Amino acid sequence: MHRLNAWLRRHPMVVDSAWALVVLLFGLLSDVSEDGAQLWGGIVASLAIAVLMAVRRRTPDLAVAGGVAVGLGQIALNVTPGGSSIGYLVLSYTAAAFGSRWSSRLVVLVGLAAGPLTLWRFDSRPTGPDSPGVWQRVLVAALMSTPFILCWAWGRLTRVRAAYLIELEDRATRLERERDAQAKVAVAAERARIARELHDVVAHNVSVMIVQADGAAYVLDNSPQQAKEALATIAGTGRQALVEMRRLLGVLRTTETAEEYVPQPGVEELPELLEQVRAAGLPVDFATSGEPRELPRGLELTVYRIVQEALTNVRKHGGPGARARVAVDFGDRALEVLVEDDGRGTTGEQLAGGGADGLGHGLIGMRERVGMVSGSLDIGPRPGGGFRIRAVLPLRTSGDRATAPPAARRTT
Repeated sequence: MHRLNAWLRRHPMVVDSAWALVVLLFGLLSDVSEDGAQLWGGIVASLAIAVLMAVRRRTPDLAVAGGVAVGLGQIALNVTPGGSSIGYLVLSYTAAAFGSRWSSRLVVLVGLAAGPLTLWRFDSRPTGPDSPGVWQRVLVAALMSTPFILCWAWGRLTRVRAAYLIELEDRATRLERERDAQAKVAVAAERARIARELHDVVAHNVSVMIVQADGAAYVLDNSPQQAKEALATIAGTGRQALVEMRRLLGVLRTTETAEEYVPQPGVEELPELLEQVRAAGLPVDFATSGEPRELPRGLELTVYRIVQEALTNVRKHGGPGARARVAVDFGDRALEVLVEDDGRGTTGEQLAGGGADGLGHGLIGMRERVGMVSGSLDIGPRPGGGFRIRAVLPLRTSGDRATAPPAARRTT
């Protein structure tokens, strides 16, 4: 049944032709009672109306114009309307539902005139004292025109409803495209975030392991104890890297494993990071100022990653004997993070964070992190030698800071 309905919707002329045959049958049955010119005139009108009904949705304007011409011809030739005249109502509906504006307006005018013209031409009742009055004739004419106007109004409602459904379909399609585009943007943003996290984790921990491995190889023969300590540091750093990567890649897993992952690192974990860097052979001084307070987890992660990436660059490019200093200032409206060193590595290397053209992924990721919290980042040589990275991250005041739910403080 569903397939039949779908086929009929794709071939509307089949349905229209079936109804046209029914109207033709009614018209012929009413015409057989006539004779002479009335008989042949009725048959021609019935055939014409049936043909116009069959093609009304394929060529609605032509069908409406033909129907008006047939109707006027019946009035001009005094051909009495028969059973096929119901086709005029169908054509009135067609003009409003499928026709152009001019044909719709034409049908309204013809429909209003149909009653008076029909009454004037075919009312054979004699005039006299007992004949219907003027108001009675006006009422009859209005009643004869009413079906045409009602069919036109029905067609108009059908047209409006069809336009509304088309608009709903277009809106649904548009919303679906927007949803897909937003999903792609979200996926791209998540991939970029994961790439930044992986870079920070891998670059920092692997650089520590390389430094420790080189040191262990250097002192292996002369100081086995120092080599043993270096190997222990390598093992601990590797385990920490695995923990961080497991937490990071956990966002790609199902929600059932969300409880296994630890919170993302923040300001409180900076001392542990600095101890790890010192164990790798880079002296680091650490100082805080202002009143420490609880920060949003996203901001804390940004601070941690900035310090981690900056110290990684110092180890890579600061040169021998370099020292670093990390300062965190808790201001009233902004948090300032300063990482500087006195190394003698080339300025181009440190600007690149791994390349000589200023396009290293480390500093690019750092800028992206700072930009995500609407902060500012200054990177450049330090007066007197060395390198400096200064980030200013805005803080919300106590009056407009929203209280985050506990679940928002942990990553999945």
